Amino acid sequence: MEAAIYERMAAVEDRHWWFAARRAIVDRMIDGLKLTSDAEILEGGCGTGGNFPMLRRHGRIFAVEPNATAREFASRAGLATIEDGRLPDQIPFGDRKFDLAIMTDVLEHLSDDVGSLKALRARLNSTGWLILTVPAYQWMWSGHDVSHHHLRRYTAKSLKRVVDASGFDCRYASYCNLLLFPAIAAVRLAHRALGSTGKEDHDLSMPSPIVNRLLYEIYASERYMIGRFRAPFGVSLIALAHA
Repeated sequence: MEAAIYERMAAVEDRHWWFAARRAIVDRMIDGLKLTSDAEILEGGCGTGGNFPMLRRHGRIFAVEPNATAREFASRAGLATIEDGRLPDQIPFGDRKFDLAIMTDVLEHLSDDVGSLKALRARLNSTGWLILTVPAYQWMWSGHDVSHHHLRRYTAKSLKRVVDASGFDCRYASYCNLLLFPAIAAVRLAHRALGSTGKEDHDLSMPSPIVNRLLYEIYASERYMIGRFRAPFGVSLIALAHA
């Protein structure tokens, strides 16, 4: 991503409704795994470290991030062991095996998505898990994807196909951000119709506190459906797979 995007992300991701709600959903999914208190977690593509406070509740964090600007932001809280690296062929930490691998909106950046997941699987214990989120629907492509250097968006079928092809056992895959999907899809399509697909479109503006809280409550409410319900559509996708 552009350096300015990382700077903006670091400034807002602790409170922006999108990041906060996604963390709440992922947090709930991890709770369901019943990890041991000494679990070791690998985050592939940690960005500026917004997930670290949440992940720290579940175990010791090891993180891979290829961008130096993002690593600098991520290291400031001192919550994780962070190393330079990239998927699929530059994963640090020696021969250490992990209990959980997590990637939130990272897979769409990687040219070899199947190979990257294979590499993560090789670094998990036999009882390890993978949690990942990705953006949904290629037809929702917008300036947000351009500015974030996305290569693709997924459907539930294509995501499951990639996860299965990497050797994981995909236990759950569902769309998420279902309730806000109509409004977000309408905005994305309107921007596209108006030709707004440039790098300035990053979707990281902070709404007013009241609106931010409302959007958070709507999106985060889906955490109560995780694992029990598969949404038929949504802005994003979330998957859980066993190594």
